[in-house]
Amino acid sequence: MRERLGVRVATELVRGAVDAARRAVLSGTAAQVPDEDTLAAAAVRGAEALLAARARRVINATGVILHTNLGRAPLSERAARAVAETLEGYCSIELDLATGKRGRRGAFLEAALCALFGAEAALVVNNCAGAVLLLLAATARGRPVVVSRGELVEIGGGFRVPEIMAESGATLVEVGTTNRTRLADYERALDEHPDAAALLRVHQGNFRQLGFVERPPLHELGALARARGTLLLKDLGGGAAVELGEAGFPGEPLVQACVEAGCTAVTFSTDKVLGGPQGGVIVGAATILDRVRKHPLARALRLGRLPMVALEATLEAYLLGCARQEIPTLAMAHAPLNELQDRASDWARQLELRGITCQLTSSETEMGGGTLAARTVPSVAVGLAGTADLGLDEIARRLRAFDPPVAARVTEGALLLDARTVRADEDAALIRAVVAAYNA
Repeated sequence: MRERLGVRVATELVRGAVDAARRAVLSGTAAQVPDEDTLAAAAVRGAEALLAARARRVINATGVILHTNLGRAPLSERAARAVAETLEGYCSIELDLATGKRGRRGAFLEAALCALFGAEAALVVNNCAGAVLLLLAATARGRPVVVSRGELVEIGGGFRVPEIMAESGATLVEVGTTNRTRLADYERALDEHPDAAALLRVHQGNFRQLGFVERPPLHELGALARARGTLLLKDLGGGAAVELGEAGFPGEPLVQACVEAGCTAVTFSTDKVLGGPQGGVIVGAATILDRVRKHPLARALRLGRLPMVALEATLEAYLLGCARQEIPTLAMAHAPLNELQDRASDWARQLELRGITCQLTSSETEMGGGTLAARTVPSVAVGLAGTADLGLDEIARRLRAFDPPVAARVTEGALLLDARTVRADEDAALIRAVVAAYNA
């Protein structure tokens, strides 16, 4: 333990084990005073728990493509390779190699984003919540911002639109109702608040409204904003750059469509449907982005070196026209059902040969990550059954304890391994993990 963690950390773990034992003895919960071997074993368990808590590569068999707890979008080989190359040495992140002088951080990212989405300017920060906060702080501090009541959402991690607006210094003006907001509601709000800085349209993220619902098309809000001399800001969320309807996920608005509809600025995540590392983007009018870029928060929220390099490589795939094939998020979404059937059938054969009872079953894959709520596409999974001595929860726990860990889905009396979210080069490791779980 001392060799792996160092003397100082090992000492603290031993002290923690002694303190825990002392409390147990004094409270009467310990049957006897532990000896040195017992205390040493407790300290070792503490060391193992400490090391196990670090982030590790996981095989995602849950059937959720953008699994928030698993880091959302897996990086493409192109992006992973670019990060690995920069890890080996220095990186020209703010150096103009042509002149030898200081260059602008994120210059390629901004140029690529403008080219892809038809925007005048772009800025990248560390996540979409930061992008929204920065945009509002730079354009609307101390002024009203009009938002539909149906869009005052909370998404994972406690991101609440009203709270973000309050932190930015903007004043929230609610319009419409939870399920229906009309263009006239926005017009009335602008009449009552002629000093309003912006109309804000928010992606509803993790939920969908169905039935008796209404909200004006984005292009109508754009026309209203132009007529009234105010801004139209769009928090898009997912960041789709290509149409996903062919994959079975229709309805996700594209970034370029929002720009074309007249939005002054659009914010979106880079680690969702775009398929890159964590980051947040603002694209839009150059005059607005100039104000945003000069705001003090822009420096505090800027993207780090490694995600910047990974995002550059991700956008390069879009520019070269090979994103659908290279970016895992898109490749998983578009994977043909017959290919998934073949892979899952092979898993089942291999497991049956090793004496593990399983069955091929249909499944439903969701995009996840706060995008395309309540929409799924068909998939294929292998269903594992419990035994007299081994329940499904214990099998799932053993799969998570394997190296690499496997995340599966327990549902309706079976443990499912969904083929759509398992990479083809992970098949062999998945089989080893299942065999180990049953034979441990």
